[in-house]
Amino acid sequence: MKRFGIGLLFGIGGYLLTAVASYFLILQFSSNIHDRSLEATMTSIFIFGPIGGVLAFVIGLVRGGARPAAPPAP
Repeated sequence: MKRFGIGLLFGIGGYLLTAVASYFLILQFSSNIHDRSLEATMTSIFIFGPIGGVLAFVIGLVRGGARPAAPPAP
């Protein structure tokens, strides 16, 4: 359960980070003239945000399950 919680926290953080970063990148590099801000908002929220969230969730699951190695036997 701890692993899942850590994965969920990573997923939420990854979603937010990816959505914000992609929003500004789309605003900067889009060739759309008429509705650039709408394109940036929708693409960030519905495309790049979920992709970043899923990837961060998987990374959180993997990192959350790591346990320290057992001490060597005497």
